[in-house]
Amino acid sequence: MLIDAHQHFWRVGENGFSWPPPDLAAIHRDFGPADLAAVGAAVGLAGSVLVQSQPDDRDTDWLLALAADEPSVQGVVGWADLASSAAPDRIATLSRNPKLRGLRPMLQSLDDDAWIAAPSLDPAFDAMVAHGLSLDALVLMRHLPHLLALARRRPDLAIVIDHGAKPPIAAGDRDGAWARGIEALASHPQVFCKLSGLLTEAAPGQGDGALSPYVAHLVAAFGPERLMWGSDWPVLNLAGDYAGWLALARDLSGLTDPTHLEALFGGTCRRFYRI
Repeated sequence: MLIDAHQHFWRVGENGFSWPPPDLAAIHRDFGPADLAAVGAAVGLAGSVLVQSQPDDRDTDWLLALAADEPSVQGVVGWADLASSAAPDRIATLSRNPKLRGLRPMLQSLDDDAWIAAPSLDPAFDAMVAHGLSLDALVLMRHLPHLLALARRRPDLAIVIDHGAKPPIAAGDRDGAWARGIEALASHPQVFCKLSGLLTEAAPGQGDGALSPYVAHLVAAFGPERLMWGSDWPVLNLAGDYAGWLALARDLSGLTDPTHLEALFGGTCRRFYRI
């Protein structure tokens, strides 16, 4: 059963909308369940995890309201201001929604690369753990040491790395920092990873083969039992299409065992997000 572990909906000008900007014309429009159903039908998509795209409470509230009436949305990853003194109460309130599965601070946009490792966030993390919520880590390579520090300090917090930590596909992982960072995080059993968002990290004209060593490393580091496929749709539309990315991910994964394929393309996501 194919489950997309990472996709987005948004409405331009509503719910705290600030991204994508107008110059990203291919995705600067409203996207909702009907749009995903149109591209998912051809590949047998059974459901998805809906992930926040705006660092705003209004976006999370809207996503949860939308998901309540949309059976195909099997879980929601929202946003909360984890640094706020009100975070524990907000997290407790959000957790009462049966479709909320996790929270995602938009770390790639913050000025402080070490923000996620600050002990001052522990009240929010305590609340997340108490209410059975996981952490989606939207990080770049420079954040990996700090995410590792968090994983070491909080083995009770389930973490999933979005988009393979956006590896430097266009420039190349010349000094191996990304590969080492991934290996270190994968050594912690509570850390999972998403095979998503890689097409948009490649430079135009590089070709699909440029992704191959990065996919192979993620598969080797996490294995299908801790790696889950996601589309990152509709951001995916900037570099490819839904069916094409699904087929490429299957090919580049190198997996042939049906059990492993089922895990990568559905089972691991269902287990991690408890759906």
